[in-house]
Amino acid sequence: MKVIKRQKNSKSCIICGMENPVSVKAPFYELEDGTLASVLSFKFEHQSYPNRTHGGMISAFLDELMGRVLWVQNPNDYAVTTTMSMTFRKPVPYGTPLKARAYFTNKSSRWYSAKGFLYDQNGNLLAQGEGRYFILSSTNAFGENAHVDDEMCYDLPCDIDEIEFPEINL
Repeated sequence: MKVIKRQKNSKSCIICGMENPVSVKAPFYELEDGTLASVLSFKFEHQSYPNRTHGGMISAFLDELMGRVLWVQNPNDYAVTTTMSMTFRKPVPYGTPLKARAYFTNKSSRWYSAKGFLYDQNGNLLAQGEGRYFILSSTNAFGENAHVDDEMCYDLPCDIDEIEFPEINL
């Protein structure tokens, strides 16, 4: 699947924050079919049992991925999670490359639903999530005095051209 563009990273987020020492520092890529993807590795600091990533970190990552899928179509709006469910299929290792993908399942002017999938490099499904998100303007999400661009300030170059994924039914 061809990569169209890379979304910005933040300063402080536990998932995409470039200045947070324990952040995953995950990049997010918009794909030609309107889905959103990431190529990432969890860290030792994200573990639960030895050699396994904590389910809370996996959930937080998939929540971020599904929340950011909004920016593919509406880059000036923000999403807040209203409900989310997770299914863990296999242990998720840390310190190894993983890839993920999310897409809309339903969308209106005020809310949307999305699904997200986390895979190992061989295409094995490790975890998946479904979420429902409420759409907010930046003022409603952060207040009138917040400067979103101060936090979402890392506009990094797009470092990959394509990402391969198993077939999914959109």
